[in-house]
Amino acid sequence: MTGIYLALHLHGPHIRVHLPHAPHLTVHLLLCVVFALATAASNATASVLQRKAAAQVPPERSMHLSLMADLIRRRVWLAGIGMVIVAAVAQAAALATGPIALVQPIFIIELPVTLVLATLLIRHGTVNQLPWRAIIVTTLALGAGLAMAQPSGAAASAPDSSWVIALIVTACFEALLITTAIGLRGEPRAALLGLAAACGYALTAALMKNAMSDLAAGAVQFFTSWHIYAAAAAGVGSLFLLQNALQAGSLVASQPMLTVGDALISISYGVTLFNEDLRIGWWLPAEILALAAIVMGCVRIAKSPLASENAPMVKETAPTVQ
Repeated sequence: MTGIYLALHLHGPHIRVHLPHAPHLTVHLLLCVVFALATAASNATASVLQRKAAAQVPPERSMHLSLMADLIRRRVWLAGIGMVIVAAVAQAAALATGPIALVQPIFIIELPVTLVLATLLIRHGTVNQLPWRAIIVTTLALGAGLAMAQPSGAAASAPDSSWVIALIVTACFEALLITTAIGLRGEPRAALLGLAAACGYALTAALMKNAMSDLAAGAVQFFTSWHIYAAAAAGVGSLFLLQNALQAGSLVASQPMLTVGDALISISYGVTLFNEDLRIGWWLPAEILALAAIVMGCVRIAKSPLASENAPMVKETAPTVQ
């Protein structure tokens, strides 16, 4: 991590100031942040639209393919899938221009954006009813945490030996979450399935980043490598888990686990697979405080009356898609 320092050269009455090692605040990094924010906004919109559709599906269809068969007949759910596609394109662009440890944590902003959209689209409430203090704390803590950690990427791809270990660990973790969730109902089930979806989306992001490296090597390398196909499979599986999480409980029961879990698991992928660096040392206590503030902000948002979904949502039938 390069820092800023001043080199002063005195030549008589003239003083020249040099900045030889300015931080890499490049156009690529700026584009990375913009694409990541666009991804977060698209994902938040998708979650609200998908939750609005999934809440109308009978509970007995949970964890069955009939759930997807019902959802695909609903226009609002298809609109949500359209936003998922937009988010995927923006995420690929973000991962191609920056480290995964920077891109994925930005997605924490999805939670407050999701609540705002849910209030307007599902609750038909007003922005004055939103827990703005919690939203502001979460947003500022996220920005401060990323500024202190200063994630930087060291490798564009990971060796297959590292991928084998990562895939085995991920599969075991997913199996534990899904097995536990099946025996539960309501909000606990939604939370665990949300975390399982978060792990799947973090894996998808890591695979997508590796696929972007393959694409940089040429179209042949991109289509003959296994990364892009594994990313597609992981993305579809994560989408299935998310639909079940949204169907099992309230939006904010699953959304905090989805957003915070995605960020933390993605950071672990970035560090272990891509050798990405985080600034720790004396910064670590402050970063932990920022993370605690993020978690507290998410909890406050989850406790908001607007997030509880005690009031019934607007019911809609499932029109036939032409």
